[in-house]
Amino acid sequence: MAQLSKNFTLAELTKSQTAERKGIDNYPNAEQIFNLTLLAENILQPIRNKWGSFLVSSGYRSEQLCLEIGSKSTSHHCCNDGFSASDFEVAGVDNYELAVWIRDESNLPYCQLILECYKGGNSGWIHISYHPEDIRKECLTYHRSQGYRKGLLPK
Repeated sequence: MAQLSKNFTLAELTKSQTAERKGIDNYPNAEQIFNLTLLAENILQPIRNKWGSFLVSSGYRSEQLCLEIGSKSTSHHCCNDGFSASDFEVAGVDNYELAVWIRDESNLPYCQLILECYKGGNSGWIHISYHPEDIRKECLTYHRSQGYRKGLLPK
């Protein structure tokens, strides 16, 4: 099992029930593994150090898997062109409060932070992406009915 950081493994960041069910190869190449390592070291590990163990619901996705789930082959989850991304939530922690902590207090070098499908409490999840040369710290909120909106919006 390849270790990407103190507490994150490659298996944890490549697991996909959809890929398993549909027989899709979801194993990254060497460049994508390097990008995932940077994500684990610079973003996910500091969050785990602060908040404890949490569930990564989506990390690396092959282009085929992205298309299968209705995403795009340009998604940061594909870990191409230096980008990498993860969707996650910390059990028992309000996702809006966690997103605000990442934005305001964590000093994490993220590219994009999205509060997705949040309806209060521990609903929805957080998407965060990383690129070592693109620390734009863009914050968005996504609701299925309203699409993407700028900023972190509580509802």
